[in-house]
Amino acid sequence: MGRMRIDSPQGPLVVPEAVLALADGDTIEGVWRNEAGGLTFRLGERFVKWAPSGSGLDLAAEAPRLGWAGRFARVPRVLGQGAEAAGQWLLTAALPGGMAVLDEWKREPATAVRAIGRGLRALHEALPVEDCPFDWSTGTRLARARRGSGPADWHPEHRHLGTAERALALLADPPPVDRLVVCHGDACAPNTLIGPDGEFAGHVDLGALGLADRWADLAVATWSTNWNYGPGWELPLLAAYGVEPDPVRTAYYRLLWDLT
Repeated sequence: MGRMRIDSPQGPLVVPEAVLALADGDTIEGVWRNEAGGLTFRLGERFVKWAPSGSGLDLAAEAPRLGWAGRFARVPRVLGQGAEAAGQWLLTAALPGGMAVLDEWKREPATAVRAIGRGLRALHEALPVEDCPFDWSTGTRLARARRGSGPADWHPEHRHLGTAERALALLADPPPVDRLVVCHGDACAPNTLIGPDGEFAGHVDLGALGLADRWADLAVATWSTNWNYGPGWELPLLAAYGVEPDPVRTAYYRLLWDLT
């Protein structure tokens, strides 16, 4: 890791040597640190994501997804990608707008969740199912879930299940697909960008993008409103997307998310 610390909304970040080299004199701004230890920095009009070795994050998988999705939707343009012993990096051009969890949008949750819902619907409508080479189906994810985390790592609402075996038993019979779309794969609120006008401006962090039921995204998008804005914003997000609540699919895909 690097020799420099900078601030971010979640506290100080240590800047990796690879990021210092990519900055090439540009100001480095800390943007985000995710739960797996991945870091995001702004370098002028560019962004760089850093995934330390052992984090389980695969930025090499995100680059081709961005390249494909960028033909149809507002996602970052890839400028470069690489790896070294300490980790991987992905360099992209900046998109207009800021994350939906910036303080200004947390103070206006109605605007934020409306933009998230509309943006997710726009993404699902724009990305062509018939041309998508990437998979995020239930079957693929269940295979990963069988090798995945235990109850200590789950959201509190699932810990009562006690064991991975019991949770997997609940996932053994997936609900029928409501609508097959190209899902974002990580539709949490921070991954929607909002412009100064309060409208959806783009999506970031598409490393898991692939074909799946749209509720695989919707279940997580609505769930994340509780973490970022407080209770009461799930239904407004679904209304902005244009769909009625589906408690069965929501519960299923939230549990699958926890296990993977």
